Amino acid sequence: MHHAQITHSAASSGAGAPQPAAQALHAPWTTPGTPGRRVTVAVYASDPILHVGVVHQLRQRPEIELVDDADADRAQVSLVTVDSVDDETAALLYRLRHNSETRTGLVVGKFESGDALQRAIECGVTAVLRRSEADRDRLLSLVLAIANGEGMLPGDLLAKLLDHVGSLQRSTLDPRAASLATLTPREADMLRLVSDGLDTAEIARKTSYSERTVKNVLHEVITRLQLRNRTHAVGYALRNGLI
Repeated sequence: MHHAQITHSAASSGAGAPQPAAQALHAPWTTPGTPGRRVTVAVYASDPILHVGVVHQLRQRPEIELVDDADADRAQVSLVTVDSVDDETAALLYRLRHNSETRTGLVVGKFESGDALQRAIECGVTAVLRRSEADRDRLLSLVLAIANGEGMLPGDLLAKLLDHVGSLQRSTLDPRAASLATLTPREADMLRLVSDGLDTAEIARKTSYSERTVKNVLHEVITRLQLRNRTHAVGYALRNGLI
């Protein structure tokens, strides 16, 4: 990380716990299924310059309401922007994971290793965007995807995560672990296609099922195994030798 504290703005008071953004907009917009409401977002960053950049990109969007400190714990989306995932960032992500009001996205400079990426996922991150790609449109897409309960991970990072998990599986997997849960052949096939980087439409074409069926099958797996998203489901299945 760039400096010692994750901060929320140049106007924040010093070196306390990480704080969110302190801006709110009032243009009307409707979030899916919630008439008249915008997506509330708390922004966390590893230094004031990163924070200002993210806030500048989002504050002009009518779909977004950037919340102040008092409402941070009730934000629908917590957006964490850092150079890399170090111990301080992991501690923040872990705290956010235990807040049932919010979902967490990560805008990151780089992952030093597969361990760092897996650590972020295990700390509750549901969507990842590289800082080098974080323009206004991609940031908005990230926030809306998180608010809609969707996961987002660049294809090469998904491959990196799967390679890392596969390596752990080969070195530490208990042969009895598969008894923890079972998958139907259809569920296993769809998870394998997710691990190959296919999206919902591509999986539907490959399996001759409708997109609705694909979504329902994957949702059932995620719900039954008490997982967070498709990426988590694939990692779980690989770790336990289910695919």
